[in-house]
Amino acid sequence: MAISKKKIEAIFQALNLAIPNPQSDLVFKNNFELLISVILSAQATDKAVNLVTPKLFELGPTPEKLHALGLDKIKNLIKTLGLFNNKAKSLVACTRSLVDDHNSVVPNTRKELEALAGVGKKTAGVVLNVAFGEPTIPVDTHVFRLSNRLGLVNTKSAEVTEPPLLKVVPEWVKPKAHHLLILHGRYVCKARKPECSLCPVTEYCKSYPKFKKQLGL
Repeated sequence: MAISKKKIEAIFQALNLAIPNPQSDLVFKNNFELLISVILSAQATDKAVNLVTPKLFELGPTPEKLHALGLDKIKNLIKTLGLFNNKAKSLVACTRSLVDDHNSVVPNTRKELEALAGVGKKTAGVVLNVAFGEPTIPVDTHVFRLSNRLGLVNTKSAEVTEPPLLKVVPEWVKPKAHHLLILHGRYVCKARKPECSLCPVTEYCKSYPKFKKQLGL
C-alpha cells in the first residue's frame, strides 16, 4: 500500500525540525574540494576521508597543483582509504580534465560531471545538490535503507531509487532531502539496530511495528 502524501509531508516536516540545517559530514572549502572529497568517499566513511583531505588539499589546493603531485604522491596521501589505487588514478585524470576542459572550474551540469574520471551518477548528484543547490536526491546506502523502511518507495536497489523518490518528496524539501535522510540514517535509523526511541517519525514509519517488537519497545 502506497504511503499517503499527508504522511510523507509529516515525515519531512518532523525530520526538518529535528535536523534544521542538514549538511554533509565531509569537510571542504569550495566546489573543487567537495568534488574530490566525494570521489574519495566511495567505499569509505566521511570520517576517513576527512582524515586524508587536509594534507591532500594543503599540497594540492587547485586542480593544477593536485594534478602536479603525480600518481605516486597522491596514492601515498590517500592510502588509508579503500580502493586508493583506483581513486588516485581517478584524481589524476579528473584534475587533468578540469584543467584542460573546464578552466579549472567544477562544471555544473550532470553530463559534464559524469564525464570526469571517478564521477558516477551518485557523485554527480551530490555535487549538483551541495554545490549548486539542485533538487537531486543521490541515493547511498542510508538513503536507500530509509526510503524503503519509511515506506516512501519500494525498490530493490539504490540504483533505481532516486526517480520514484523524487516523485513523492515534497518540492520544498527536495534540496535538502538527501542530507536529511543520510544524517537520520547515520545517527538514528541505523542499519543493524535502529534507535527508534530517538526517532521523530515512528508514528509514520512503515517498519516501526516490526522494529518495536524486535527491540522490545
